[in-house]
Amino acid sequence: MKMRMHNPPHPGETLRQLCLDPLHLSVTTAAEALGVSRKTLSTILNGRAGISPEMAIRLSIAFGTSAESWLNQQLQYDLWMAEKRRKSLTVTRLTQFSRAAQPTKL
Repeated sequence: MKMRMHNPPHPGETLRQLCLDPLHLSVTTAAEALGVSRKTLSTILNGRAGISPEMAIRLSIAFGTSAESWLNQQLQYDLWMAEKRRKSLTVTRLTQFSRAAQPTKL
């Protein structure tokens, strides 16, 4: 079983620290290179939006990375955030001995 990272950073933080900052890129310059608006990139960098599959492809082309690595980072972050809310979920565990729901007649 794969261990999940403890409190993974939002991918936007990684993008800023490992891609934009080392190249001394402004948000505006990076957004233009990625073919997105400054606002779109800014919301990702500030952790208010996630990395979509299309953005993952754009990042992979621009920075020579894999789209899968960006999506994996987003998945790990999203899962971590969801796990923090686990106790507040109302879910009934189902087993083979659970009573089956009665079908609804149409």
